Amino acid sequence: MSRRLRVLSLGTLFPAPTRPAFGGFVARQMAAVAARGDVELTIVNPLGLPPWPLTWREPHATLARNPARSALGGLPVHHPRFLSLPTRADHNPAQIARAVLPLVRGLHAKAPFDLIDAQFLFPDGPAAMRIAAALGLPFSMKARGSDVLYWGTRPAALAQMVEASRAAAGMLSVSEALRRDMIALGMPGEAIRVHYTGLDHARFRPLPRAAARAQACAALGLAIPADAALLSCTGSLIAIKGQALAIEALECVPHAHLALAGKGGDEPELRALAKRLGLAKRVHFLGQVSHEVLPLLLAGSDAMVLPSEREGLANAWIEALACGTPLVIPEIGGAHEVVGDASAGRVVDRTASAIAAAVRELLLDPPAPEAVAAHAARFSWDVSAAELVDYWRGLTA
Repeated sequence: MSRRLRVLSLGTLFPAPTRPAFGGFVARQMAAVAARGDVELTIVNPLGLPPWPLTWREPHATLARNPARSALGGLPVHHPRFLSLPTRADHNPAQIARAVLPLVRGLHAKAPFDLIDAQFLFPDGPAAMRIAAALGLPFSMKARGSDVLYWGTRPAALAQMVEASRAAAGMLSVSEALRRDMIALGMPGEAIRVHYTGLDHARFRPLPRAAARAQACAALGLAIPADAALLSCTGSLIAIKGQALAIEALECVPHAHLALAGKGGDEPELRALAKRLGLAKRVHFLGQVSHEVLPLLLAGSDAMVLPSEREGLANAWIEALACGTPLVIPEIGGAHEVVGDASAGRVVDRTASAIAAAVRELLLDPPAPEAVAAHAARFSWDVSAAELVDYWRGLTA
């Protein structure tokens, strides 16, 4: 048996006690790796805080109370703080490296790491490059979507990502489409490997739709007529997720209800939009939906509508498919890598009219849940973890 790898995983996108739902899919990936037993993982989750006195304001005040260390199922997680200037986010990699390096030096001195793994291309990647250079270690970084599609439009951030891409021992991308975007930005394609997300098939699976919907509505306090269609939309209530388009599309889908699962700063504007369009009684703001109820909500929905501006390959897409719920999503990221044919849903223009037309088609001729779920069969946390460890071993051989 191969010796255990010692990997330091650097992730700004990771749960912390004061924000437990943040980056949950990264935590699930790391938990699946740790469960294998052949990798000794240490997680470093840097928390960016502005200078005093801005730390008195929310959400910074809550984040400032986060402990320096926590655990994820016995996995050690360190939460060092770094100075994050709101108007100078392009400087975050240097600030992260400065804050993290003393901690990592101490950990490395006690038990040397084999590899540094950056969970996000920016700011994690360039920060990992600095830390790895200081310790004489190889490093890897993973692109997930916004790190390429947003930060890639900012020259200072892009220059740092390209520099890190050329120094990295390897890179990962959550979809083939995102890999092409990385190459177009000047990153070496031969170093990029596609690594799809995982999925817990015990939780996300088809259930009898009417029964799942009844249970979800009871748990969430929803009152929706039995003959009404239910559309779900999961994700933070922020502009890039496009919930406004889903609400506007509802105008052209009579008798359908839209359930928005998530929190975010756009909630007041979205509520105002629903009211202005006369849809307030058909748009339901659920807040953060628990892990126990989310699969019921998805399995009980007639379609998942997620009109994001940008994604790599969204976990929400795979979770909905696994529950037998077809997708209506724009032509972004890896959309065509998961919607292989009409039984998985529709890939449409990012307009309210196109979304509404696709939803009406699916409601008139719904695909069988088992046919929908088949599109998610290849996604598994166990498979994803095995592929990740194999990739890491290749970088350290």
